[in-house]
Amino acid sequence: MDSIKFRMMELKAKGFYCSQIMMFLALENQDKTNEDLLRSMAGLAFGAGIGSQACGALTGGACILALYAGKGTDEEEENFHLNAMLQDLGNWFLETYGGMYGGVSCDLISEDGSLRNERCGAIVAETYAKTIEILIANGLDPEDGR
Repeated sequence: MDSIKFRMMELKAKGFYCSQIMMFLALENQDKTNEDLLRSMAGLAFGAGIGSQACGALTGGACILALYAGKGTDEEEENFHLNAMLQDLGNWFLETYGGMYGGVSCDLISEDGSLRNERCGAIVAETYAKTIEILIANGLDPEDGR
């Protein structure tokens, strides 16, 4: 098992949700911590709490892309590639999981909205890897924050 999957399992065992796990890893890549951000990422879990909304792995990945490429201060500019990166991730997720499970909602993917579902761990790991791949393809270093 590679170190990323092992770390994901550790974080899951500590009670973090899919979206939080993804952001936790992104922050660790940058040697950063941000408890407020991690806490807020819990709002994306369980399809924004109602199951019928997008999987937290997808929305967590989108938040990671925005962490690296979004505007965060008056002085910053949004990275020109942000929207294209978000579209790449969304299209990949839809093609990879949407057809397989009949959509991209938490309920459809997990069958019952349960985070105990076996498929969720693999989806989180694959989506995290795809998110990092998209960052690199667009000239952003996952270990270099703003």
